[in-house]
Amino acid sequence: MTLEEWAKTVYGDHPPAVGTLRRWARDALIYPAPQKHGRSYFVLESARYTDPTMPIPKQAQPANTSTRLRLADRIRRG
Repeated sequence: MTLEEWAKTVYGDHPPAVGTLRRWARDALIYPAPQKHGRSYFVLESARYTDPTMPIPKQAQPANTSTRLRLADRIRRG
């Protein structure tokens, strides 16, 4: 779908301006990245805007960490 169609589906009746959408595409702020064909950008429907100022949440650590090998044990195993 085109960048403008994507913005309409994601943001509804109040999508960002076309210039803003194109800047987001150029600056790789949309993931997965849009592809440019000629003068138009095409985006997957599942694509989302990624805010570079927001930290990426850490993955949850497994509750049972006793199954993980200590560094010394991994070295011994070689």
